[in-house]
Amino acid sequence: MFTLKSKCWLSFLIVGLTCLAAGQALTPAEIKNPQLRALQEKYFQQLQAVGAEIQGHIFPYPFYFSRVLDLELAQQERADQRSLRFDSYGGMTVVELTGNYFGSYSTELVNKSHRALRTYQDVMLPILEIAVPALKEVPDVEGFAMEISHHVRGKTMGMSVERPENLVLALSKDAAVRLVSAKSENDRQAALLDGHFYFNGEPFVLYLSDQAAQEASKQLDAGSAPAKDAGTGKSTTITTAPRTAPRAAVPAAPPRDTSAEALAKVQAADQKMIDLVAKELDPQAHFVSYSPPAMVAYRKSAYLEFSVNTTLPATMAGSRYKMAALAFDDHISHLVRPMMAYFKGDLDFDGIAFSTTIHLGDKSAAAQGNEAVEFFFPVDALRCYETYDCTGQQLIDQGSVLINGERVSLDLQMAEAGER
Repeated sequence: MFTLKSKCWLSFLIVGLTCLAAGQALTPAEIKNPQLRALQEKYFQQLQAVGAEIQGHIFPYPFYFSRVLDLELAQQERADQRSLRFDSYGGMTVVELTGNYFGSYSTELVNKSHRALRTYQDVMLPILEIAVPALKEVPDVEGFAMEISHHVRGKTMGMSVERPENLVLALSKDAAVRLVSAKSENDRQAALLDGHFYFNGEPFVLYLSDQAAQEASKQLDAGSAPAKDAGTGKSTTITTAPRTAPRAAVPAAPPRDTSAEALAKVQAADQKMIDLVAKELDPQAHFVSYSPPAMVAYRKSAYLEFSVNTTLPATMAGSRYKMAALAFDDHISHLVRPMMAYFKGDLDFDGIAFSTTIHLGDKSAAAQGNEAVEFFFPVDALRCYETYDCTGQQLIDQGSVLINGERVSLDLQMAEAGER
């Protein structure tokens, strides 16, 4: 059911001792953000101590800190085995790590929910039990986050295959402290549901026991909204964490308040992260300096709009549709994944918009007649594109495109071929 991946324990212990000597925290110079780099330098020794204690913990199967997920064991032994660092997550400054856990579950014997629970219990919780007590008094730490890879075995078209699965857990400091100090399963479950858990990039409800899942089902009988457990497919109720329930299972939400006051409140809550994005992505985004990112209303939804400039070669001149398609392919599409890396978990707004003015190189503004194009993309579509589950055309189709204020249909392939 659960096997070690073809490597002896002696090799693991030797490599583990080598990694222990080297440390598991990134050096401050490797942190690009100045504020986070300063924190990494200030608390570097504490991070190293935490990393050493985690590395010294005996996990059921080999666990490695890693800069890269989904490595094979032989690759991991040669790879950089440091990942403990300060990072930003959902507006919080968190201590974060990534790591590869070299155990393998049988998909025939262990379902999705129990795979997630097993890795949580065997890896994630022990890490938190080490890191949280050591860092909870550090005022600059607002939360804890980790991304852990494990492996699963199964058959595809009659062939035995093995593949990785990735789990993400992010908790505020308060939730993390409550989790590691909880005296009962109910308290631990409540603390866990106050955080964010993802299974292969999708929001996931992690129940700590079958009894917890059954209790959720009982609440359903009392009149709560039904949902499907992502692991078992059985009807459950998610009343303490509705953000993770499938959308169709949640009672209809009230219409979004898109008044100026409401939009200002949403922006204020995320301003720290917005400013960070604007600063760090400017070299590739070419943000308009006099038009800072702002929350705007579009079709009764709240979008965080970034104003950018797109410059295309003069040889690319053509119809407005061609220009809009090229702006997306050559510029806007390259901003989606870097930007979504900052906006993890549940967001306070419904999507991200890019408003761009297209310029042609070597031509004056008067001569070229600049086109103004706006792209409005819902969060779900952005997540789909971010994880390579949607194409650029599918992202376009799930959103809205406006050229000079008029909504249009945009077929990238046809437009770039010069057709209407």
